[in-house]
Amino acid sequence: MAWNRPAESPDDLLARLGSLTAEARERAGLQRARIELALALQRDMLPADLPVVPGLRVAARYRPADTGLNVGGDWYDGFPLPDGCLAFSIGDVQGHNIEATAFMGQVRVGLRALASVIRDPGELLARTNDLVLSLGGALFATCTLVRFDPFTWELETARAGHVPTVRALAAGQSRVVDDAGGLPLGIEAGAEYPVTRYRLSTAGAFVLVTDGVVEGPSLSVDDGLAQVARLAGEAIAAGTDADALASGTMELATSVGHEDDAAVLVICHDAPRPA
Repeated sequence: MAWNRPAESPDDLLARLGSLTAEARERAGLQRARIELALALQRDMLPADLPVVPGLRVAARYRPADTGLNVGGDWYDGFPLPDGCLAFSIGDVQGHNIEATAFMGQVRVGLRALASVIRDPGELLARTNDLVLSLGGALFATCTLVRFDPFTWELETARAGHVPTVRALAAGQSRVVDDAGGLPLGIEAGAEYPVTRYRLSTAGAFVLVTDGVVEGPSLSVDDGLAQVARLAGEAIAAGTDADALASGTMELATSVGHEDDAAVLVICHDAPRPA
């Protein structure tokens, strides 16, 4: 036997549409609240200030993603070490939501705590990897760790699956430093992280980025890094300071069409140049 649904009256239809509209507004409000919460949590976990010593300038930028909850995975950090050296890090957590933000905070806190007792950057990443695995979660993180010695101007770096660093010299020469690295943190127990040593030359700079700066739908990571290297070389040759270089590098993130969040960290020697 056929059954026909009774036709809704105009008043019933309007009432149902009103209810659906209210539900949609409530969901949109909850989505906005989640986005605002993720953004606030991200901002609170990034350092308010970065450490410096005479002759050293450090600048950083963070840009949240353009859409949705693609926020929370990227970070930068800098802090003094007990022996008078400075540590800097930049990284990217898999995933882009509040959980990724919380995980990022755990990685940063773990790095800071272990850095007070472990000097070698490679060993520090290895122990942080153990810590991440012990948390038992499904997330992982990439990271570049830098140890800066203000007495010798030497840098020791180690990478855990992160995009390479760009190095610029005072004469305008620049290149992508594709040094050896290890697996991202949280992938495999016993991972090793080789250490590479450099000297921060007079008026030179190191530019560290996350993949949101250099990768897009129509741009590979290699091509994006080449753009950063070209920009850094031109900026250093022109005498651009760390803040301007960080801002200029972040502008690249808006041009690649990538919806990921993005972070930039610039470590620059601003000693006067010879005439």
